[in-house]
Parts: sequence; structure tokens; C-alpha cells
Amino acid sequence: MRVLVLVKATEDSERGILPTTDALEAMGRYNDLLRNAGILRAADGLEPSSEGKRVAFDGSGRKIIDGPFAQPRELVAGFWLWEVKDMDEAVAWVKRCPNPMPGASEVEIRPLQELPDLR
Repeated sequence: MRVLVLVKATEDSERGILPTTDALEAMGRYNDLLRNAGILRAADGLEPSSEGKRVAFDGSGRKIIDGPFAQPRELVAGFWLWEVKDMDEAVAWVKRCPNPMPGASEVEIRPLQELPDLR
């Protein structure tokens, strides 16, 4: 089962405040554990939404919306793509994760739709 693990943005991450060196090193060790367990497929952090754009679709029309976007807690600051046996394993790994933000934060786990799911 593949899951996308989303690190939700915070006011600090949207301001471009980077984690401390200690936090980055702890996350590096955690990523090494994931890699060594054969779970990690991809991982990265994202620039603040002020650096992004959205494309709004309405029929054949397209509208470009420049960041920043509202509601930081509804935005994504980073992600992992994991291959796990089930959602319980994904939850167990997230519980081992160092806090990805200096203060309160959330991590969301979403299963990917596989081709058989779309038939």
C-alpha cells in the first residue's frame, strides 16, 4: 500500500522559518530509518505558499492565482511517499517521527488510489 504522508504547514513555515539544525538532523536520522526499513520512496519539503501558484479550472477556462494562500494549517509544508503494508504501519511510523515543526503541528496520512481502485 502506498501512502502520501503530508506535513501540514504552520504560520512559521509559511513565513519561511526553517527548522533548527538539531531538528533537521533528527529528521535526517528518521528518514534514514525509513530508508533502511524499505518504506521511503520519496521525501521533500516545500517552499512557502507565497512562492507557489494555483490554477483554477472552470470548464475550458483557466485562472492563475498567486500565493500566498490562506489558512496555513490547510496547506502542505512537506511530504513523504511510503510503501507500507497497511494504514496501521503508516500510523506507527508517523508516531515515531520527530515533530516536523518548532511548535504544534499535524501530519496527515492519505492512501494513494491505485489503478485497480479506479476501475
